[in-house]
Amino acid sequence: MAFGVYKVPEEQKTYAQMTPQEQAEEGAKKMVELMQSCPGKTVMAGVSGFFLGGFFGLFMASMSYDVPIGTNAVSNIRDLPFKQQMKLQFSDMGKRTYSSAKNFGYIGMVYSGVECAIESLRAKHDIYNGVSAGCITGGGLAIRAGPQAALVGCAGFAAFSTAIDLYLRSDSASPPKNDYDE
Repeated sequence: MAFGVYKVPEEQKTYAQMTPQEQAEEGAKKMVELMQSCPGKTVMAGVSGFFLGGFFGLFMASMSYDVPIGTNAVSNIRDLPFKQQMKLQFSDMGKRTYSSAKNFGYIGMVYSGVECAIESLRAKHDIYNGVSAGCITGGGLAIRAGPQAALVGCAGFAAFSTAIDLYLRSDSASPPKNDYDE
């Protein structure tokens, strides 16, 4: 109803009845709807966190100088043949990469899901959603270690979420200096 006039809803066309342009527009609408839904945001955060964590874990594992995981029986890794050393190093790198990827994906998924749920419940888009989601996520991840750890996790994640939100929302910040404008 627009301005007191009842409009008859248009009949929906099937994809077979649509032109290629209409099909593309309808597909784009559906994709945007999926990406703006809480399950869509949660899955996207989990997947992107998994890949970012995997990259980070691969980098950190390649920079590690310690003995690989599971080589306690080997007193000196340099005594092993080169092929065995490489096999141990690459298997350790894979384990560390996968572990980091799982952790980043899990944290991203939980944080994004909680933030989206809070935003949906409050029906507001402001900084308090991120702060609350950070507190719930941090506290939830640390709850197994006890109430003090949960409180510290809550405060830490909330502070980090606040800092990131404030940085990303800062419109009044001066632009970075350009080398060409001097």
